[in-house]
Amino acid sequence: MRTLYFFGVVTAAWVATGALATSKPKPADTNSEWSPKAAAAYLDEREAWWMTWSTAARDHETYCVSCHTVLAYAMARPALRGALSEAEAPAPERSLIENVTKRVRLWNEVEPFYSDKARGVPKTAESRGTESILNAMVLVANDAPTSKLRADARLALANMWALQLKSGEARGAWDWLEFHNSPWEGNSRYYGATIAAIATGMAPDGYRSTPEIQADLKLLREYLVRESGSQVLIDRVMLLWASAKLPGLLTGAQQKAIVDEALGKQQADGGFSLTSFVGGWKRHDDSPLETKSDGLATGVVLYAIEQTGDKRNKAQLARARAWLIANQDKTEGRWLAYSLNKQRDLSTDVGRFMSDAATAYAVLALREMK
Repeated sequence: MRTLYFFGVVTAAWVATGALATSKPKPADTNSEWSPKAAAAYLDEREAWWMTWSTAARDHETYCVSCHTVLAYAMARPALRGALSEAEAPAPERSLIENVTKRVRLWNEVEPFYSDKARGVPKTAESRGTESILNAMVLVANDAPTSKLRADARLALANMWALQLKSGEARGAWDWLEFHNSPWEGNSRYYGATIAAIATGMAPDGYRSTPEIQADLKLLREYLVRESGSQVLIDRVMLLWASAKLPGLLTGAQQKAIVDEALGKQQADGGFSLTSFVGGWKRHDDSPLETKSDGLATGVVLYAIEQTGDKRNKAQLARARAWLIANQDKTEGRWLAYSLNKQRDLSTDVGRFMSDAATAYAVLALREMK
């Protein structure tokens, strides 16, 4: 995603180590079915590159961080800790947490992602709503493995609930950045609400039972249930994932229906193509959408179904897992995915955006099935 961002400060020590170099591929641990080492190297390098990209620079010595490159990174990178016997988070991940923490603590001082003044109404509201959810998700994902919800994550969640829409057709959701880009910036308010639900459900210390959020949580559940029938399949797969973290979103029968519809899109090679999950979406440059299986759709579908504990479709899930194992570039570490918005050169930094998300979700799915 080009424009959904987190913020933070790049540490001089990280830059000075030369860790931003991306021209040399990292060696793969080729003895494994897939290479966690190579995946981690790819994800860390991409996160480190984003930190210094001039387009990402923002106020208060912060930088913007994309949904495709960093939201997925924040959720997936902790899953590699055990596989790599890491005693602590790598430098890019620590810097990201510092970045988001700074934005949360300066919530009433930092500028929005995009302002009404620079981009027109309602970009300020869209930016604030978007950032509130993404900040909460990043900090909750960081705290979840520790089983302790820290004060900064609680503050991020409080900022999020304060911006929830309490009335109107979208009550229960949040304003969300709209740049007419699929899958995260084109009529993507529902996607944002699923991330809010996942963050709430994942938060440790019994956060979802906190008395003061129950009215807000009721509005969120009602919105997700009320609007689910009109969403494209990839967003209903996200709802499936959310329902495994936050009870009261889907019945068992409704979960089964989404699982069956998603698995019905499985291709002959065992993978899934994001193109078949986004309805009639068309690229802005009128180039044909890529229909090959990709790591993003395959990773998201596999991981979401794994979260539900569905045991009925072992053979199909095993084929999806086999596709992921077979299609990692173990030298470079990534899985490929393709832009829904225009034809891109996948060897460029911008062309890698969708592969950044694909690699993160593939990691989540494969580590879940370890």
